[in-house]
Amino acid sequence: MAEIKLASEVRTEFGKGAARRIRRADKVPAVVYGHGAEPVHVTLPGHEVLLALRTANVLIGLEIDGKDALVIPKAVQRHPLKGTIEHVDLLTVKRGEKVEVEIAVHVEGDLAPGANLLEFVQNTLLVEAEATHIPESVTVSVAGLDAGDSIVAKDVPLPKGSVLAGDEDAIVIQVVAAQAEEPAAGEAAEATEGAEA
Repeated sequence: MAEIKLASEVRTEFGKGAARRIRRADKVPAVVYGHGAEPVHVTLPGHEVLLALRTANVLIGLEIDGKDALVIPKAVQRHPLKGTIEHVDLLTVKRGEKVEVEIAVHVEGDLAPGANLLEFVQNTLLVEAEATHIPESVTVSVAGLDAGDSIVAKDVPLPKGSVLAGDEDAIVIQVVAAQAEEPAAGEAAEATEGAEA
């Protein structure tokens, strides 16, 4: 995964008023923590952060007070209506270090013929991977699966260098038979009367 460089400014003002001023200037308040160091509060450029966070588990290179830091997003707070980014928590990582992250699960292939539905019990998997080689997602084949079949976490093929960090027996995807909709009681009675007439 490519590293994205972002400019950052150390923040000295805190609280809701300061955060609002930062957001009005099209910037995002953030905190950088990890490796036992004191958390550092920074301000990031709003549009660049929005673009960077389109990639899951993006690796971001920051310059904080003249020092380079490598970080990954740990928590992103968005505005409930606008969808704009309100705040970001960033975790400091080192090259070669292993980190636990959630990666998206995608499917490919067609289910067995019949009225079956695919149900995602989990749409992400917790994996451990090297900080500079975090996979964006994994793809699972559901070709030929029938009602009652399921795929558990340990059956999901992971990219080289990644290992499962969560419960290996957790169901990720299951196939269920589609349920026929029962007619409402009033509709059933009308249909019977219509048939008798």
